[in-house]
Amino acid sequence: MKILTLILSVLLVGCSSHSSLPDFTASGYLADRGVVRIWRKNSDRDSVHMMTVFTPFSAGTADVTHYNWVDGKLMSIARQVKGDQPDDVTLRFNAEGKLSFMQRQLAGQRQAVSDETVALYQFDAGRMRDISDALLAGRIMLHQGHWLGDGRVQSCEGTILTPDFDAATRQRISQMWMRDKQATMLAWLEGPDGNELLLQGQADDCQWQPREATF
Repeated sequence: MKILTLILSVLLVGCSSHSSLPDFTASGYLADRGVVRIWRKNSDRDSVHMMTVFTPFSAGTADVTHYNWVDGKLMSIARQVKGDQPDDVTLRFNAEGKLSFMQRQLAGQRQAVSDETVALYQFDAGRMRDISDALLAGRIMLHQGHWLGDGRVQSCEGTILTPDFDAATRQRISQMWMRDKQATMLAWLEGPDGNELLLQGQADDCQWQPREATF
């Protein structure tokens, strides 16, 4: 399933309405250097809360960013990178789009945030919302859960799913499951053209996956 091609094509022609979708959704895609997962909740007054999780292919720490829009205007960005050099950035904007609060903690030390960096964060927020719009317009949905064997997955919501992976993907999942003798966590995309595996590992991502009631 060529998710990147779908994103580009929808962005070029304009995103169609996704009003038939639930207010709380999850989607994602494969980027150049890792996997991006997106959770999103739409509310009244064109208010959107979006959480993106970037997981690098190479050994590294996930990058978690929260975005909030009210009346279609970007109001806040909060980015958190854990690890040996934790990096937390919080930006808030007023109704005119001007910066009203900024804070950065890099390895426990306060750091300044340049105007150029703020502009880059604002640009990236718009880009990620456009990508989310494109994925939802294309009905690309994210699922996560634990591999049970025999093609079955127990989703983080507790339901049993049977994703239609191709033979090579099923074999790769089964080999890891049998080799490690531990629960295997899967994250995959489901769309009109089929299913695509995003992540496979042992970390239990269900523990932190957002829930609609508290998101």
